[in-house]
Amino acid sequence: MIRFGLIAEGKYPPDRRVVLTPDACASLLNYPGVEIYVAPSVHRAFPDSAYAEVGAILQEDLSVCDVLLGVKEVPIEQLIPGKKYFFFSHTIKKQSYNRALLQAILAQGISLFDHEVIVDQNGQRLVAFGYYAGVVGAYHAIRTYGLKHGLFELAKPSDLADINALKNVLREINLPPVKIVLTGKGRVGSGAAEVLDAMGLPCVDPEDFLVNEYPHAVYTAIDVCSYVQLSPGSTVDKQHFFAHPELYANNFFRWAAVSDLFIAGHYYGKGAPMMLDVNDLKDPSLKISVIADISCDIGAPIASTLRSSTISDPIYGVNPRDMAECDWRSEDALAVMAVDNLPCEVPVDASSGFSIAFSKYVLPAFFDGDQSGVLARAQITTADGKLTPRFSYLEEYVAGK
Repeated sequence: MIRFGLIAEGKYPPDRRVVLTPDACASLLNYPGVEIYVAPSVHRAFPDSAYAEVGAILQEDLSVCDVLLGVKEVPIEQLIPGKKYFFFSHTIKKQSYNRALLQAILAQGISLFDHEVIVDQNGQRLVAFGYYAGVVGAYHAIRTYGLKHGLFELAKPSDLADINALKNVLREINLPPVKIVLTGKGRVGSGAAEVLDAMGLPCVDPEDFLVNEYPHAVYTAIDVCSYVQLSPGSTVDKQHFFAHPELYANNFFRWAAVSDLFIAGHYYGKGAPMMLDVNDLKDPSLKISVIADISCDIGAPIASTLRSSTISDPIYGVNPRDMAECDWRSEDALAVMAVDNLPCEVPVDASSGFSIAFSKYVLPAFFDGDQSGVLARAQITTADGKLTPRFSYLEEYVAGK
């Protein structure tokens, strides 16, 4: 017998996404000896009744469960000792604001499995919300540009039904001949590019983008090979960069000098160079007026990302002269969109995609002895209060050093 529990998200504001949709629960119940308990919640994108209809048990107390599934960090006071938990812990990069959470997990003998490190044997992520962040982030980018320049006003993504509705709204927009630079070609970048493609915007060659003007709106998609350099004019070897990011210098400003809108969908690793530092933002040749920072790494590699913004208030302004927040409507202000939980704005779509992947790559491991090693690779802590060898590098972080 194995009992799975779907927690009620406890972090505020409550997340509407789920690890398993009702359809996924129905499929999981086909495995022998499985029970699913669902803590009632008024916030989920799927109603409690939909889970009950497929055979899940609605129950506040999930202490009977073996495995507890959530999306965001579980508040310390809501942790149940000795259980197996799956959620995004935001600790693997030694985030100081969650040190106490990891300390509590270890103290309570909880086995923590982090969604962010559910990877295959080659280290490729198997479950993620990045695509949905890219889709919603690109919509926000166009919306913010329209508001900043008084061109049009669009509904917030959270006020629309789903991804198709977002795309349909954008198909009606006629942009002036702006140039958009999109960084990143992973899940986030792919989602953003899909939205720009749906608008009918041509994707032009990066080198052409740098030197040409166009009579219509265009975008270009670049990756790390285009915005860092080992030495002037050198070719970037991605694997070398990933291994030694500290050796590389910024080469992004050439894009900033010719682009009107910057959509940041790249992955930023520790030690990598800045893309837009304080001096870049003060440079009079900077053309960018709107930055949609989907990646939302505070302070680096984009200096104008002073903080994350919220779904209810997604835009803030930054005055490049003193790097202080200001009214984004001001003529000299950079308009920054830096919502850090973008997939929450399309919770049904995002949950459905995540749930399909989790059901395909993770759940079978509970019934085949983890033959693929997916559970072992994702486990950060053990029931005896220790870090797994793979995550032993967190020892000093846990100790507060």
